[in-house]
Amino acid sequence: MLGKIKADLNQTLKDKDEIKISVLRMLISEIHNKEINKKSEKLTDEEVIGVIRQQVKKIKESIAAYKQGKRDDLVQKESQELEILNKYLPQEMSEKDLEKIIKEIISDVKPSGPQDFGKVMGEAMKRLSGRVEGSRVSGIVKKLI
Repeated sequence: MLGKIKADLNQTLKDKDEIKISVLRMLISEIHNKEINKKSEKLTDEEVIGVIRQQVKKIKESIAAYKQGKRDDLVQKESQELEILNKYLPQEMSEKDLEKIIKEIISDVKPSGPQDFGKVMGEAMKRLSGRVEGSRVSGIVKKLI
């Protein structure tokens, strides 16, 4: 995954696409920082996807803040960055598939009620890590418990 990002950066440098260059450099930097924090040579593809998801989350928060501040120019810039990052994320699961997996988790965990939300959520994030956003999982778990 990191190799693909670096290859895309090289091509983007040749194409002189300033926004994409900026986004890819920032992403590679974040991945490198994560490697340093983890004290490992390389991150797995799943960990790289986790870093990308963190960046996507930050950008979505920025877009919401810029919309509140009526900064359409910054909303447009952040939206372009979001579009670039989304290309590196795997396609998310459908609601139907996600509900099916969460129902299986609930039957395994056997929660006694809403107070066991954390147990179900923890197991769900273990199984679904990197494949779906936590907020989507949380919403479905709340609905099904």
